[in-house]
Amino acid sequence: MNFAQLLFPDFSLILCGYLVCRYTALNRPVWEQVETLVYFFLFPVLLFQSIVKSPLDVQAASRLMGAGWALGLSGIALAYALPHVPVLRRWIDARDHASSAQVAFRFNSFIGLAIADRLAGPQGLQLIAVLIGVCVPLFNVGAVWPMVRHARRSLVRELARNPLIIATASGLVANLLGFSIPHWLEPSVTRIGAASLALGLMAAGAGMQFGALARAKSLAVSVLAIKHLILPLLAVVVARLFGLSAVETTVLLAFSALPTASSCYVLAARMGYDGAYVAGLVTLSTLLGMLSLPMALGLLR
Repeated sequence: MNFAQLLFPDFSLILCGYLVCRYTALNRPVWEQVETLVYFFLFPVLLFQSIVKSPLDVQAASRLMGAGWALGLSGIALAYALPHVPVLRRWIDARDHASSAQVAFRFNSFIGLAIADRLAGPQGLQLIAVLIGVCVPLFNVGAVWPMVRHARRSLVRELARNPLIIATASGLVANLLGFSIPHWLEPSVTRIGAASLALGLMAAGAGMQFGALARAKSLAVSVLAIKHLILPLLAVVVARLFGLSAVETTVLLAFSALPTASSCYVLAARMGYDGAYVAGLVTLSTLLGMLSLPMALGLLR
């Protein structure tokens, strides 16, 4: 299977979003509203539908959940360890590291859902939804913790109000209780989900900016190497340790190589750090994802 060709439609939407934002009247303020719509409404609906669409085998899914947590904790540990590496620590500013560590392990959920759907259809959507559900709380804590001294809000409150966590938790509960979406409502919900994928990918492209990447190059290289090289390799080991099936392994490998979350720079700026620098890292990560995703999926061969 030619994974680069398989992923081209999704990355072409990212490029389309970038071009539309930069060279038309549909500029950044427009796309900020699109991101809000996708994040708080369209995307949670897709997550909920993906989880409740087919019965969930809790015992089988527990292995994938464990693999997601193991991979996520590894990424967080590697990111936190950077200032303590003898060769690197002299080149890494503690404040920059606090805001940028999240880039090494967070992921772009919009791209993840689009890729999983393309790779494995409805089953892939359900599996990636499970990974998102167990990893979003962990990664949010991991992202906020280094910056918590400057936080003005309660960490628990932030997690409890996260629409991705709410949608995933309610979807899992509904699935276990045997709830299913009524047939008359399913076409509308399906169209909402399709809209969230297209708009989410274009919003990721619209948010790309290179900004202040000229400084702190050692930190940039380090966090991006963890995200796009080390984690995909670790995912292969984790998949074997947890005995994942072929489809689960495919989804985990894709998950490991996803570009970092576009909201990284929003979180950094909101907590008083250099949002422009983090935005540059997010942009580079989005571009590197075009290489790391085919590389990670190529390991299946």
